[in-house]
Amino acid sequence: METLSAAERLAALGHESRLAIFRLLVEAGPGGVNAGAIGEQLGMAPATLSFHLAHLARVGLIKGQKESRFIHYSADFAAMDELIAYLTRNCCQGEACLPTVAVGDGTDERCTAACTSGERE
Repeated sequence: METLSAAERLAALGHESRLAIFRLLVEAGPGGVNAGAIGEQLGMAPATLSFHLAHLARVGLIKGQKESRFIHYSADFAAMDELIAYLTRNCCQGEACLPTVAVGDGTDERCTAACTSGERE
């Protein structure tokens, strides 16, 4: 991934409404959600929602597919993975790390025990 592409995607997610839309689509999974349901769930006016959906699609974070007279949107998980890989490439000085995962008890796990303790195998 090029730096410019990563910057554009991060900038798109830097807006509260677009981040909310993207999170909703990630939570919905590959099946996605139609535009009307997104607007209802987030309380967004259709014109505003359309603007934000177009921006997220333009930078490649979501995909829209026309189904009859509706557009069904889903997160582009490959693009999301590519962005995460770009951000974490060579982290922890090349040691194997785990991605940040919110655990049910509210704690976060980032690196292996060796990574967080400063010890290297």
